[in-house]
Amino acid sequence: MDLLATTSAVAVSSYALLSTVYKSAQALYAQPANASSLDDDLAQSETALPSVDVIVPCFNEDPNTLFECLESIASQDYAGKLQVYVVDDGSANRDIVGPVHDIYANDPRFSITLLAKNVGKRKAQIAAIRSSSGDLVLNVDSDTILAADVVTKLAFKMREPEIGAAMGQLIASNRGETWLTRLIDMEYWLACNEERAAQARFGAVMCCCGPCAMYRRSALALLLDQYEAQFFRGKPSDFGEDRHLTILMLKAGFRTEYVPAAIAATVVPDSLGPYLRQQLRWARSTFRDTFLALRLLPELDGYLTLDVIGQNLGPLLLALSSLAALAQLLIGGSVPWWTVLTIAAMTMVRCSVAAFRAREVRFLGFSLHTPINILLLLPLKAYALCTLSNSDWLSRTVVNLPTEGETQAVIPHANAGPSPAGAAGSSGAIRKPGFSSSLVAAESACGRDRSTAYK
Repeated sequence: MDLLATTSAVAVSSYALLSTVYKSAQALYAQPANASSLDDDLAQSETALPSVDVIVPCFNEDPNTLFECLESIASQDYAGKLQVYVVDDGSANRDIVGPVHDIYANDPRFSITLLAKNVGKRKAQIAAIRSSSGDLVLNVDSDTILAADVVTKLAFKMREPEIGAAMGQLIASNRGETWLTRLIDMEYWLACNEERAAQARFGAVMCCCGPCAMYRRSALALLLDQYEAQFFRGKPSDFGEDRHLTILMLKAGFRTEYVPAAIAATVVPDSLGPYLRQQLRWARSTFRDTFLALRLLPELDGYLTLDVIGQNLGPLLLALSSLAALAQLLIGGSVPWWTVLTIAAMTMVRCSVAAFRAREVRFLGFSLHTPINILLLLPLKAYALCTLSNSDWLSRTVVNLPTEGETQAVIPHANAGPSPAGAAGSSGAIRKPGFSSSLVAAESACGRDRSTAYK
């Protein structure tokens, strides 16, 4: 019993020490830059604007969700050349998303490709990238709504040639639906404005998230073959494309950045089942690419080493202390007060700091994430580590796909016809999104069914 109590106390004390050092450094480096200076620079910039290709792969997407995504792209205030490539990856619901395709087929900026069979998100992206020619490539998930200035702000960030990729800030568009969506929205804020913001101080964001990430085409051209041919233990690795491409960018010597003013609202899981399946897939992806990222650490700032240690050793120490505390309770009947109080104190300090930085009291409610982390996510990560070779998407369903003999089709641009806005108004199946350029009201996109495909 003394051994269990000692193990739990030592592990949780080590966890508290590591977390304190790591989170303090993270909070220091995550202090935001002056947002007004970016607006001033944008207003005064006279340089030629690069052309931007927006890539939107979609699979079995809800038509309202897809329409809102494409409408937000069509409404971008970008003054440069903008082309949009929508790739339907063998969806089984083309009969109901067809009206959305028809709306944007009348917009000369849009090209819509219908793949004959499902090939996966990564290959759908690559097909569009290879058929486009813009200076910059913006990957957007089909359930994501962009603020009107996202392309402008990301493109301005990419003006420095050594930057290979940049991501915007993610929020949950369906935040108000359930307790879980509210929790995930806070989790996204912390991941963006603590983790990514601190990494960006050193030009090394470790994962430019898929819903809204911009890449330099010249850099992509060097890495596309590696990106397409990722294998793990001899099997194709089809998920975690955003993290892997980011690591490849860093490995090639490019910087990766975070732009908090470029806001994108994305749909998040509203129940535990889809959330845990998503987290399992993300955990496998993270473990796979962490091994690749370790090779980069000698070339990066020392904080990035602390970041990798904090994100990997921290959960291990927390799991060890929790298991020892549970064994102490079940076998000896004694309550592991030191472990319980230490974890509770760490939780409240973190949530209080987040509430202060975000200027929102709701972040105190993020304390609910701690029991979910200990009881569900830590065991799930252990399972992910034991099943790294599994490349199942888990949330994807493919039914009634076109036969293999069918070829892909590209919807041509119409020479004349109603504008996208006008066409939307004439279609009873598609509703206009409640959309504002700042996306302050994340609930404007609520009420949508979650796609079963690429999340």
